[in-house]
Amino acid sequence: MNKKWAVKRLTINLTSSEAEKLEKYCSMTGRPATDVIRELIRSVPTEETQNAN
Repeated sequence: MNKKWAVKRLTINLTSSEAEKLEKYCSMTGRPATDVIRELIRSVPTEETQNAN
């Protein structure tokens, strides 16, 4: 594993339909699940981003 990303490791439980959807998206885009999940987390609004609007 690349050390720059080894800040916090998470384990998530997905339903079979969620896992299938993630796998299908990753297959369509050619991106690894880690990158997709990381991007989704970054897009979640936080207090800081809500106050900026």
